[in-house]
Amino acid sequence: MFQVRFHGRGGQGVVTAAELLSVAAFLEQRHAQAFPSFGSERMGAPVVSFCRIDDKEIRLREPILEPDALIVQDPTLFKAIDVCQGLKSTGYLLVNSSRSLSELHLDAIANRLPAGHVLTVPASELALKHIGRPLSNAALLGAFARLSGIVQLKSVAAAIREAFGEKIAEANVAAATAAYDAVAAASAAA
Repeated sequence: MFQVRFHGRGGQGVVTAAELLSVAAFLEQRHAQAFPSFGSERMGAPVVSFCRIDDKEIRLREPILEPDALIVQDPTLFKAIDVCQGLKSTGYLLVNSSRSLSELHLDAIANRLPAGHVLTVPASELALKHIGRPLSNAALLGAFARLSGIVQLKSVAAAIREAFGEKIAEANVAAATAAYDAVAAASAAA
């Protein structure tokens, strides 16, 4: 079973991101579940959502304490909570930021994970360019598809198209594709 924990703030689409990832996995004939964990349920408050993906039925229902991957939509959360708590030593960390890992003071975390498993991607900037709003969730899913290989970009795009109206969907697919390409370029340069 592959488990993903999403961290962000209310209004950033953290819950939607987990749901879209689960639909993408489902479209690949896999079992998936997505669910949120709310605190104060207000705009800007920390929000966590979860997604599990497996080839067999998933019976677990509790929060993910030891994720295989973390997707962080708001890097300011690193100063507020222990975002990386429980992250497996073979895990992935994807952070929405145009800043480097060093600038975010994430070098220690990057050094304890396998090479190529930690990455920043300017998802908000890509979303602003393609969607007109800095909603990074779809872009981060495109980046995650390339970084982890857990789902394919075409499945992420299909999940986005299933969830949104045509105009919004295509803008989000463009952001996801741009983020996927950015990760591919970063991987090739490394």
